[in-house]
Amino acid sequence: MSTDTAALQAEILGQIAAADAPDALEAVRVAAMGKQGQVTQLLKTLGGMSPEERSVAGPAFNGLREAVAAALAAKKAALDEAALNAKLAAERQDMTLPVSLPPAGSVHPVSQVMDELAEIFADLGFAVATGPEIEDDWHNFTALNIPESHPARAMHDTFYIDGQPHLVLRTHTSPVQIRTMMAQQPPIRIIAPGRVYRSDSDATHTPMFHQIEGLVIDKGITLAHLRWTLETFIKAFFEVDDVALRFRPSYFPFTEPSVEVDVGYSSKTGKPAGAADVDKWLEVLGSGMVHPRVIAACGLDPNEWQGFAFGTGVDRLAMLKYGLTDLRAFFDGDIGWLRHHGFSAFDLPSISAGAAL
Repeated sequence: MSTDTAALQAEILGQIAAADAPDALEAVRVAAMGKQGQVTQLLKTLGGMSPEERSVAGPAFNGLREAVAAALAAKKAALDEAALNAKLAAERQDMTLPVSLPPAGSVHPVSQVMDELAEIFADLGFAVATGPEIEDDWHNFTALNIPESHPARAMHDTFYIDGQPHLVLRTHTSPVQIRTMMAQQPPIRIIAPGRVYRSDSDATHTPMFHQIEGLVIDKGITLAHLRWTLETFIKAFFEVDDVALRFRPSYFPFTEPSVEVDVGYSSKTGKPAGAADVDKWLEVLGSGMVHPRVIAACGLDPNEWQGFAFGTGVDRLAMLKYGLTDLRAFFDGDIGWLRHHGFSAFDLPSISAGAAL
């Protein structure tokens, strides 16, 4: 019996070794281990044997089954590995070919400009500060030296929260400056980008728009520091080597003196230019020295600390830099407009300039 079992085992193992495909191996498995298979039929004969015969045949038959099962598993693993290697070899790709990207979204021009501004001012040592879009009257108006009789507080200019007369949708990001001055000791260098809200809507105004403000509080700060900061910023943002700035006296409750800043433009290039090439002027931002009352309202001594602040519309900067004409298109959600004017997620602004890499 042991001779017959050994012969059968050698025969089946030979068939397993000769199987060169999964289908052929499966046929061998069924013939040996299936319900009607040779090994299965041998195991069924154990029930009709005497105890003495079973004690001899049992170990031999079980050894046969285990040997066949192990050989089947090893062969299956070898065939699977060979099939995988063949598949991988056939699917090899040339990674030097251009990548074909599926249709995807784009970065909105406002988001792109916000990133550019953050990179430029980070290089100048400014941190980014944020604050709530629903503000209280004190942070939005009172602390900024805006009296109760000021037109900015009127219902036609400001959105008030129903049932909460002391709460408004912030009309500028200046409250972030107040919160920063109250939360940390000078020196302070921050920019405050974000959404703001005013009751206005036409081709150049929307009820919600984006603004960025800058604040510097330190000792010995003058208008000269403000001018240098703005010149450096505008050169980097518009990617020009020289720029002509014009400071015009103005009035803001929270700065004294206050100035409007115009940038000299060249109609030939459509970009800011030096004094020799300027043939038109465009107002781009408001600025000035922080009013002593504002500094005092934040718990700082205006005799010790001085500073400057500036603010401009991010949407307006995007329009000027990228030649966009209607502000309302920024918020229409027109997929064609977004595809045309949007930026790739790979167009990252550089550290030292606003240009996309």
